[in-house]
Amino acid sequence: MSAPNRPVTHFVLRGICRLLLIAALLFIATPSESHDLSSPASSSMKEGGLAFERGAFSSALSHWKQAAELYKSSGNTPAQVEALVLSSQASLGLGQSKQALQSLELALGLAQKSGDPLVEAPILGYLGRAYLTMRQLPQASEFLQQASTFAHKQNSSPLLATTLNDLGILFVLQQQDEKALDAFQESVTHAERAGLSLLAATARTNAARAWLRLKQATNSRLTLDAALEQLQAVSPPSRQTALGLIGIAVTYQRLLSHLPQEHDALLLRTAGVLQEAVTIAERLGDKRTLSYALGYLGHLYETSFRIDEALLLTRRALFAAQSVDAPESLYRWQWQLGRQLAQGGQLDQAIASYRQATLTLQPIRAELTQASSDAVVGEQDTVKPLFFELADLLLQRASLTDEVRAVDGDLRAARDAIEAYKTAELRDYFKDECVDAVRSRLTTFDRLSADTAVVYPIMFNSRLELLMSLPSGLKRISVPVAADQLTQEIRAFRRLVEKRTTREYLPHAQQLYDWLIRPLETDLSHQNISTLVIVPDSALRTIPLAALHDGTSFLVSKFALAMTPGLTLTDPRPLNREKLRFLTAGLTTAVQGFPALPYVANEVESIQQLYKSDQLLNNAFQTSRLERELREGRYGGLHIATHGKFSTDVNDSYLLTFDGKLTMQTLDQLIGLFRFRQEPLELLTLSACQTGVGDDRAALGLAGVALKAGARSALATLWFINDEASATLISEFYRQLRDPSVSKAVALQRAQQKLLNDRIYGHPAYWSPFLLMNNWL
Repeated sequence: MSAPNRPVTHFVLRGICRLLLIAALLFIATPSESHDLSSPASSSMKEGGLAFERGAFSSALSHWKQAAELYKSSGNTPAQVEALVLSSQASLGLGQSKQALQSLELALGLAQKSGDPLVEAPILGYLGRAYLTMRQLPQASEFLQQASTFAHKQNSSPLLATTLNDLGILFVLQQQDEKALDAFQESVTHAERAGLSLLAATARTNAARAWLRLKQATNSRLTLDAALEQLQAVSPPSRQTALGLIGIAVTYQRLLSHLPQEHDALLLRTAGVLQEAVTIAERLGDKRTLSYALGYLGHLYETSFRIDEALLLTRRALFAAQSVDAPESLYRWQWQLGRQLAQGGQLDQAIASYRQATLTLQPIRAELTQASSDAVVGEQDTVKPLFFELADLLLQRASLTDEVRAVDGDLRAARDAIEAYKTAELRDYFKDECVDAVRSRLTTFDRLSADTAVVYPIMFNSRLELLMSLPSGLKRISVPVAADQLTQEIRAFRRLVEKRTTREYLPHAQQLYDWLIRPLETDLSHQNISTLVIVPDSALRTIPLAALHDGTSFLVSKFALAMTPGLTLTDPRPLNREKLRFLTAGLTTAVQGFPALPYVANEVESIQQLYKSDQLLNNAFQTSRLERELREGRYGGLHIATHGKFSTDVNDSYLLTFDGKLTMQTLDQLIGLFRFRQEPLELLTLSACQTGVGDDRAALGLAGVALKAGARSALATLWFINDEASATLISEFYRQLRDPSVSKAVALQRAQQKLLNDRIYGHPAYWSPFLLMNNWL
């Protein structure tokens, strides 16, 4: 099983950073002069504060919302604003980012009516921070810059301290580490000037992490020592103190590998700081914070290979989280416990604990994984190891028995773990729960057709596992190739296969075939499989599998191919050709600095000849017109031929229109009109689009746009190709699709084979980047 330490260390840190940030802002919240201390509203405010201090966020939220309503009824607007802001922080503590935003937007509206910048500016900062937790960086930057401008005008050290700390985190997420360090250090100066020791310690801890990212481990250690000294001087110790100590301890733990000469001293200091946090949390009766302190201490013992003590501490952390209904920490300790049990050879108990962790995680996943403001840049998803480690354990157990039913059960459970991750991954990419709604509407593939196999390539650190669903059942094949080696080969293949004038890609195409397809050939041949559906992971999403080569021919010569993010996300119903009416939209002329696409006219004409259709070309292809057509027309297919880009960030993905750029959010809203119809969108075709080389998550945009909008299938390209070649292939695809006996996968296969056999367009750079996603029938 893969070593968990690094991802887990980063992940556990994320859990407390949001709480630290919330706490930091409460340091500057002072009782409003407009409070009547004897009123029921004031009593609710006080009860909310006490609940928040002991980590009872649900109770705090309830009290503060009640106070806000009471203040509203009495017309006490300043106190209502304060109650709304505090309730937003309780919502953030619970991971309810959208609810927090609603409270803050209402508070901002009320504050703006007052005309007092000292009231408005802090709320702008809170809004920026909320968007930071959701990793919506453009919005976070806008609000934080506004708050910074107000704070500088008013020369308010408390507001400057909090805003600069938040801006530092924003810079980290933007990979501007030196700017981040400057902001954190300036935050410390203002916090100390304002007498906010806890906030100063928080900013110092963040500065220590910035030093570490800049590979200045000694400076990081010195800064962290100063933060610890400052925090330990605060009296009396509070919940915020305990949270600060946990943040410092986890950062000390990060330093272990960077300062090997100080390893033992740092290890002892880390354990001592965590134990201090445990003591404070126990004295306060704060079970939520106690669960974090014990859990991280358990992880520290785990990394020191003291498994018995690690198990004891982790079980205590788990119990503390259960006692206060804190799923955001509970699943971590269930995961950690499973990992420790696996290290101790207790495989069945480990699998049970992993399964509990995934069940705990699923209901809170959408909010929880909206990245915390100290998430490690470049680590897109830190819970992926949970699902993959579970799958790994299940595969290990399957290899230990010859009992057919037990093996089949574990293989199916491993496949289901990967499917669960695929759903969560798409949900995170689009930052909402729409994927769950789609999944709930779909029926599953109980049986595959006799000529179809579904392949799950699962990349582990030391090997590749191929799980294959055949009409006869599940088959598992292990390939001894490390994930790093496989990824390197994938990157080289993707880079070279786009070069139309060389065959440098061929050795890589053959090597990938040997790893991914050749081990399956015997089973595929014996069962007469003609359609392969791939559920790709990571870098595999970035390559055209059709261009893999066995030494004699391309994969597309043997199999019709399709990709899907997961079978549970795929609508299994076949294409309804009787009702297939198209709306085609595109650009043939050059607009906004993008080159002309003259052969788009051929695509549109071929669709018009084959199907009932309406067209939006050039200046008719505007967002408002597209919306009107989709709203009023009853289309089964939408074909968009224009320049487009899909990237890691859904906010940086778009399709070009005559009058602007159609973002994925807007496209989702437009195509989403189909969600509420009895007949969904059968096919969404996006030609002339491209994804970035090495951008593993960009393909989520390709598959996800169709899925999120309720389209059964999507046809799109990995890179921009010759305009004439694209028009030829697309036209042939639609011509083949007219045949009721031909599936979408076979239609694409035949269209690709037509170009493959063409003297001019035979190179895979022309025909292989076309991908069929989701439903292949």
